[in-house]
Amino acid sequence: MDTPTSMPQQGDTAVDPGDQPLTPDEEIAGIEKLLESEPDDFQARCRLGELYFSKGRLDDALAEVKKSIEMAESLRAEMNRSLAMYYANLGTIYATKNMADEAEAEFKHALDVFPHDVLALFNLGRLYADKKQYMEAKGYYERLVEITPDDPIAWYNLAGVYIELDNPQVSDYNTIDMGIQCYLRTLELDPKHLESAFKLMEIALNHKKTDLAIRVMESAVEHNPDEPLAYYNLISVYDKCKMFEQAEEARKRLKERFAKKAKDGQRS
Repeated sequence: MDTPTSMPQQGDTAVDPGDQPLTPDEEIAGIEKLLESEPDDFQARCRLGELYFSKGRLDDALAEVKKSIEMAESLRAEMNRSLAMYYANLGTIYATKNMADEAEAEFKHALDVFPHDVLALFNLGRLYADKKQYMEAKGYYERLVEITPDDPIAWYNLAGVYIELDNPQVSDYNTIDMGIQCYLRTLELDPKHLESAFKLMEIALNHKKTDLAIRVMESAVEHNPDEPLAYYNLISVYDKCKMFEQAEEARKRLKERFAKKAKDGQRS
């Protein structure tokens, strides 16, 4: 789309399709009427700014040029989003072909064009985590959760990176509590996310946070009543916490639940 590079000189006019020259006032009136029904006509708005300037209507020209700039910036932002998506898609293809270096370059290219591209951030985080470069992965996942704060998968992946960074053989960072909070956020957004429940249970037990382990697994059973692993892990937590009565009650619930399921299956 062509845009004006400078304001025209006095006397410049547009020519209508019938080669009948219009006066500036006539052209202004026509464009103003057009913009009443089509306010997003970029070329018309640019031309109106030129015409206002040619008539010495500087305040009107200023207003129209500002509107034109605002529209152009919006168009550029939308184009950048689209372009970034294509670079991210290209990176995904390279990643699928196990061309990790090429994939990394395209994902970064996508972020150069549009820093909030979710696909590029997710894949760069995963790429660096797979290479055990957890500090780099952390940066991308942290940016991802800022952009998509309601995505449980983003929080789950960030949690995993924080847990890895807490390992003294990996880094000097103390990030275990941050990892726990990320797993809790994952479960807040998706209470059925068993992987988060199991990992959080293990971390809680390792750090003697037994109340947390119990609470997490009781919630896991509540939200996944047909998943045997949820019951088994809850029973294991009860046993480790010497809550034998609760463990036995959980075993009974498990047997009753799946005995009923077996009967229902035979009937159907």
